[in-house]
Amino acid sequence: MNKTAIITFLVIAALLLSAPALQAQEFEIPEVNLEISPGGEEGDDLVLTLQILLLLTFLSLAPAILIMVTSFTRIIIVLSMIRNALATRTMPPNQVLIGLALFLTVFIMAPVWQGVMEEAVTPYLEDEIGTEEMIEEGLVPVRGFMFEQVREQDLSLFYEMTEMDRPESEADVPTYLLIPAFVMSELKTAFIIGFIIYIPFVMIDMVVASILMSMGMLMLPPVMISLPFKIMLFVLVDGWYLVIESLIRTF
Repeated sequence: MNKTAIITFLVIAALLLSAPALQAQEFEIPEVNLEISPGGEEGDDLVLTLQILLLLTFLSLAPAILIMVTSFTRIIIVLSMIRNALATRTMPPNQVLIGLALFLTVFIMAPVWQGVMEEAVTPYLEDEIGTEEMIEEGLVPVRGFMFEQVREQDLSLFYEMTEMDRPESEADVPTYLLIPAFVMSELKTAFIIGFIIYIPFVMIDMVVASILMSMGMLMLPPVMISLPFKIMLFVLVDGWYLVIESLIRTF
């Protein structure tokens, strides 16, 4: 026998001798326990859990709250109408319009958020007020902003639908009625601004279409010819500056 065969025989013999020892070892299965332990005597664990649940719920609803109770709705609608009036389709992209609307919203709502921080968040973090009082105090600046923009006609609509008595003061108006009335007012204001923006661009389209019809170029889309003139007009009058300035001043 050569050396290779002898080494192979020794390896096989060692494996066979060690096999019973390996089989003798028991395979330990990890123990998994699912237990529900009782909470503290005063229910502190349950209160903390509910607070975390409420916080997660608030964070999930934060985008909707940002849209409904701030200036975001009016701004994004006006910016979208500008893009449609220019007929540039996806230019500027949606990401740019939404980002611009968000930063303008932060700029416009900065005094309101500062009031919320000073009157509600800071005292709550310093344990001066409770959770319910924090919510009530935090809603005061936001409600003040919405009352400045809401129309009385829109607010009266929801009172008529619910058959509630008319409030004697702003403090008597429920927040769940104020928010939809505020959104309706924002939509109306945004469409009024959009209508005014549309007028010069529609006039350019009409002039270009009339010229093309007089020249017999009926197969040529008027939008293709009017688009450069609309962009040129918008740039010459510094349209973005005028639109942003007008939007901020409406608040």
